[in-house]
Amino acid sequence: MHKRFLLKSLAAAALALGLATPALAQQWKPTKPINLIVPWAAGGSTDQITRVTAAELEKVLGQKIIVVNQPGASGSIGTKNAWDAARDGYTWTAGAAQDLGAYQALGMLDVPARDWHLFLSVANIAVVGAGANTPYKDMKQLLDAMKAKPGEIKVATAGVTSGGHNAMEAISRATGVKYRHVTYDGGNPAVVATVSGETDITTQLAVEQAEMIRGKRIRPLATVSDQALEIEGYGPIEPISKTIPGFTAPANYFGIFIPKGVPPEVVGTMQKIWSENIANNAAIKAYAVNRGALFKPVAGDAALAAAMPAIQANAWLLHATGKTKVSPDQVGIPKP
Repeated sequence: MHKRFLLKSLAAAALALGLATPALAQQWKPTKPINLIVPWAAGGSTDQITRVTAAELEKVLGQKIIVVNQPGASGSIGTKNAWDAARDGYTWTAGAAQDLGAYQALGMLDVPARDWHLFLSVANIAVVGAGANTPYKDMKQLLDAMKAKPGEIKVATAGVTSGGHNAMEAISRATGVKYRHVTYDGGNPAVVATVSGETDITTQLAVEQAEMIRGKRIRPLATVSDQALEIEGYGPIEPISKTIPGFTAPANYFGIFIPKGVPPEVVGTMQKIWSENIANNAAIKAYAVNRGALFKPVAGDAALAAAMPAIQANAWLLHATGKTKVSPDQVGIPKP
C-alpha cells in the first residue's frame, strides 16, 4: 500500500511541475480526419515522402489523413497556416527540418524549430543534374563553363531556402562560380524545367530527380555531398568532393511537424508509432531505396539533435549570402 501511495504521489508531483512525458499520456484515437499541410508543390520531395508516410500512419491511427498542398514563400505560407491552426492535434505540416529552422532568421515565420514536435523519416541528398541535351558530362566541365560564362548558366531550384538552392549556394561559395537562379514552386517543377530545356541544371534532391535519371532525361554529375549515392535502377553517383576536395554537407532530414501545445496524448501516440511502426517501416524503406534517400526515422529531442547540423549550415549560409533579416545566433542558431 505504501509503495502504491508513493507512486501516486510522485506522478502527481510530476504533473504539477509539468514534467509528465507524452509517453505517459493515454493513447490518442483521432475522431476526425487530420489535415497535413505540404507547403510545397505536388510531386516534390516533401510531397512524395509525406504521402508515403501518411498512408502508413492511417493504418495505425485508423483515421484519414488529408494531404493538402499549399506552396509559396519557400514553404513558409503552408507552415504558418499549420502553426496558426487550432492546437487540437488535427493540423500538421511537413518538410525539411533545415527549412523549418531558417524561417525565423529569414523573417518569414517567428517560430524556431524547437517549438515543433519533429517526426523525421528520411534524409535527402541533393544532386547536380544536367539536362540530357546540355553538353556537361561531369562536374568539372560544368564548373569550367560557369567560370567561363558567369551568371549565364540557368539553375532550377524550388526557391530560396530549398534544398536545391542551398546546394547550389554551397557550390558557389566553395568554387566562386556565379549562376542564374531560376525558382519554381517546388522541386518537381524545377526538375521538369531542366528536362524540358527551360533551364540547364537543377540541384534539387535525388528523390525528385530519380525517375528522370533512370529515364536518361537528366544526367547526374555529382551528389552535393562527400558521399556517393546509389539510385535503384541507375547505379552510383559520385560525390562532388571528388571535384571539390574537402566539400561536406550535413544530412537534410525530412518529416512531419506538429506544433507544440497540442494535447500530450497526440504527441505520445505519435512517438509510440514512430518507435514501433515507422522505425522499421517497409514502405518508407522501399521508397528511400528506390528514390535515393537515406532511411533515418527519428523523433522527439533526438530528431532536433539530428537535424540541427543542417539547420545551422542552412541558416548561416543564407546569412552569408545576405538573405536573412537577422543573424541566426540572435534566434538561437549557433554558428557551425
